Amino acid sequence: MSTIGSDSGQLVRRMREFGTTIFAEMSARAVATGSINLGQGFPDTDGPPEVLQAAVDAINSGEHNQYPPGPGTAPLRQAIAAHQQRFYGLSYDPDSEVLVTAGATEAIAAALLALIEPGDEVIVFEPYYDSYPAGIALAGGVRRTVTLHRDGQHWTLDPAELDAAITVRTRAILLNTPHNPTGKVFTRAELTLIAEAARSHDLIVLADEVYEHLVFDGAHVPVAGLEGMRERTVTISSAGKTFSVTGWKIGWVCAPARLVAAIRTVKQFLTFVNGGPFQPAVAVGLALPDGYFAAAGARLQQQRDLLCDGLARQGFDVVRPEATYFATVDVQSDAVEFCRRLPATARVVAIPSSVFYDSAAGDSFVRFAFCKRPAVLTAALERLTATVP
Repeated sequence: MSTIGSDSGQLVRRMREFGTTIFAEMSARAVATGSINLGQGFPDTDGPPEVLQAAVDAINSGEHNQYPPGPGTAPLRQAIAAHQQRFYGLSYDPDSEVLVTAGATEAIAAALLALIEPGDEVIVFEPYYDSYPAGIALAGGVRRTVTLHRDGQHWTLDPAELDAAITVRTRAILLNTPHNPTGKVFTRAELTLIAEAARSHDLIVLADEVYEHLVFDGAHVPVAGLEGMRERTVTISSAGKTFSVTGWKIGWVCAPARLVAAIRTVKQFLTFVNGGPFQPAVAVGLALPDGYFAAAGARLQQQRDLLCDGLARQGFDVVRPEATYFATVDVQSDAVEFCRRLPATARVVAIPSSVFYDSAAGDSFVRFAFCKRPAVLTAALERLTATVP
């Protein structure tokens, strides 16, 4: 879990395992030591100028500074639907099958709160994004983990472990592809396996696909596009990663109308609405030519190679990611202690991937973010020169 202990006080029992996150601790250490922060996954450059300008224009127009419609503005919902059709051949009704949310994190939480009854089990693949177990706990659900195993430069899914994790109480599979923190892109064969399990056990799949355009090796395959899966899949994505605007918190859900209606019922009592002037700007972004999306992935791939090659030259055991913002290193020692020492010894911050596991399988894994300018990555590598475990 991504917590480091907490004073639970009056906190409800189901949330007591979630204290101060490791991100907060490591960010504080970064400030205190003047470290380069390769822990949190946010870029240090702005997104495309036309998208930024569209937000400025929306603010200055005076037409988008109050509450937007509850489901999201019509132009953005139409742009999301057009994006799904354009890139994946998936057709969604923008009026009934698309919902705008306060980032993907709210979309995940709202979906869990809307679709999971207390006691229902939700399968997650570990290592997992840290909001998943918290969202499951908020809904009163029970998480069941299936471990992704390292096999050289790949992360693999054991079909037998997935099958064993499913019980009569299983309600949903929470899938993240491309995957944070490993950078794994689930293969079509693996997705087919997951889809077969969902169909045979009548499960919902919550598919977090926020890194869909940041793939370097292989190709992103939406699980909703597989046979029989559109009707049982809630596809979640956001603008933050694709357009380098993580602070805007504009996310969305695409799903059958009955599922969107349920999620919208919960979402309206969480944030109600959000990001009025950012919504038309994201609509502009989603309509950018194919060249933008290709170039964004290519730039990030160069940053991946810069960091991974540099770490490997220094003797680190690096697992080169197929996608996302993150590379995994096996430090062959306790990951938490390694990351706590690193700011003092090298003035660099990383995150122990072990906090994204329930099991001990990730105890020696550390996650480095490469969504930073090349000069920053180069400086971090120089600082790490004498820090090979």
